[in-house]
Amino acid sequence: MNPRILFATTRRVLQQLRHDHRTVALMLLAPTLIMSLLAWIFSATPGVFDRWGATLLGIFPLIIMFLLTSVATLRERSGGTLERLLALPISKVDFLLGYGIAFALAATVQALFVSAVAFGLLGLTVTGPVWAVVLVAVLVAVLGSTLGLFVSAFANSEFQAVQFMPALLIPQLMLCGLFGARELLPAPLYALSNVLPMSYAVDAMKQLIALPTIDASFWRDIAVVGCFIVAALLSGAATLRRRTP
Repeated sequence: MNPRILFATTRRVLQQLRHDHRTVALMLLAPTLIMSLLAWIFSATPGVFDRWGATLLGIFPLIIMFLLTSVATLRERSGGTLERLLALPISKVDFLLGYGIAFALAATVQALFVSAVAFGLLGLTVTGPVWAVVLVAVLVAVLGSTLGLFVSAFANSEFQAVQFMPALLIPQLMLCGLFGARELLPAPLYALSNVLPMSYAVDAMKQLIALPTIDASFWRDIAVVGCFIVAALLSGAATLRRRTP
């Protein structure tokens, strides 16, 4: 790994994102509008938005960042940019880490922005510390970026990259405990939910909603999400192709 090349790759991706106004708008406004709509829907029922809003705060950024990262990375490969870059003294690790850091920074900005709107303007409240909710939102957004980097290696077009979302994310939404306790799932589905990263993010958020303090189980869930982030980056580096056939 070359720090100079890594920094140059990260800067190039961030510059591209900065000039892509539609992507920036989608990244910041889409989850914000969804949270605002949710607050409006439950405005007549006290407490419901607090219960659902914090949980969904850790899900919407993942979905948006997954889409943006997978499509952006595939565009680099299908357009021949990746093939030209890898002809230079740059490794796949430098490329993936550069992209990972750039989109992790973008994911952090997104999570902080949406959290500020949710807690500041929409009146979201939780029993646990707000900073812990923001931490989970940031990590989940970064997870979405790394998963997008990983699945982009298996798609041959931007449309195929989008098709990975229902295959990879919808089962997690159904099994993560969002619609009920995971412990009540049939045994095979409960076992499957234990190997899905979104389950641990939702468990962490539920603890923050219900309890005033955080304990070891919260940090365990955070550590598991972090391990999934690292695993997705390493898997992406191992499966990345120079170009789309």
